[in-house]
Amino acid sequence: MLTAVSRATRDLAPGDRLAAWQRAVSRTFVDVEVAVDHDRPWTGTLAAERLGGLQIATEEFGPGAFLRGARTVAADPRTHILVRRQLDGTALLLQDGRTAELTPGRLAFHDARRPFRIVLPARQRARVLMVPRALLRLEERQLHALTATVVDGADGGAAALLLPLLDGLVDEVARAGASRREQLARTVPEILATLALERIGGRPESALWERITASVEARLGEPGLAPQDIADQHAISLRYLHRLFQRHGTTMGAWVRARRLAAARAELAGPGAARRPIAAVAARWGFGSASHFSRAFRDTYGTSPAEWRRAAAGGE
Repeated sequence: MLTAVSRATRDLAPGDRLAAWQRAVSRTFVDVEVAVDHDRPWTGTLAAERLGGLQIATEEFGPGAFLRGARTVAADPRTHILVRRQLDGTALLLQDGRTAELTPGRLAFHDARRPFRIVLPARQRARVLMVPRALLRLEERQLHALTATVVDGADGGAAALLLPLLDGLVDEVARAGASRREQLARTVPEILATLALERIGGRPESALWERITASVEARLGEPGLAPQDIADQHAISLRYLHRLFQRHGTTMGAWVRARRLAAARAELAGPGAARRPIAAVAARWGFGSASHFSRAFRDTYGTSPAEWRRAAAGGE
């Protein structure tokens, strides 16, 4: 279910703005205190959408600060993880003894379970994602090492690939139909977890690659196995799945075809292979027709499946 909120202070009387803005921010995210310099003009606008456990918000505010102190943490039971993606201007995020300087394009995590402070030297705009900590599947020690550290695509690595993907995905969540929106929203925490693990040195992409290839291996016998099936199984986007295979110098289709052929080749050389029809072996490994299997086998190994089986039997 999608729920949306929108708040702005510009239409309020100056004396009412600060209290109204603090209430809006606290209701949308977690309880915070808001500080402003009353001698400097400021306004705040906030638009948020919540879909299941995921909330996507755009916040424009400053100059000023947000403070979540120890007493506020103790009084407010919300323990979500917040992810700030700076769109315009600058923000300083302070938590766990670290300071992340956020300029446009940079991202940082902060944890509602512990005190934090966000200082906004001037008017700025940011996108803030809020997710239940359980959806990230990170250990507490990992979360503690992650907060107030900068994730920047300019540094290369998975962030260069995933930050634009995250932006596009979040934009698509707002535009998509209801059923597609829920599927896309489930993908967001997976991308955030991957960014988090890379930032703290958890080698997330290699682990994800191993999980994906293991699951594909287990489904080689499914003739209709499609990239979208695998992307959905691992809660990632189809585009990210394709890019993972590209980073390993192949495509999912080519990788599946090679693994199917290798498995069929091993079976044709194994004990009792002479009693199994070629078509049965082809079907076992996901080939829709024996003729297609035979052509692919010859193209790859330079011999037909029957010739290979005879040669293997003769070598026993």
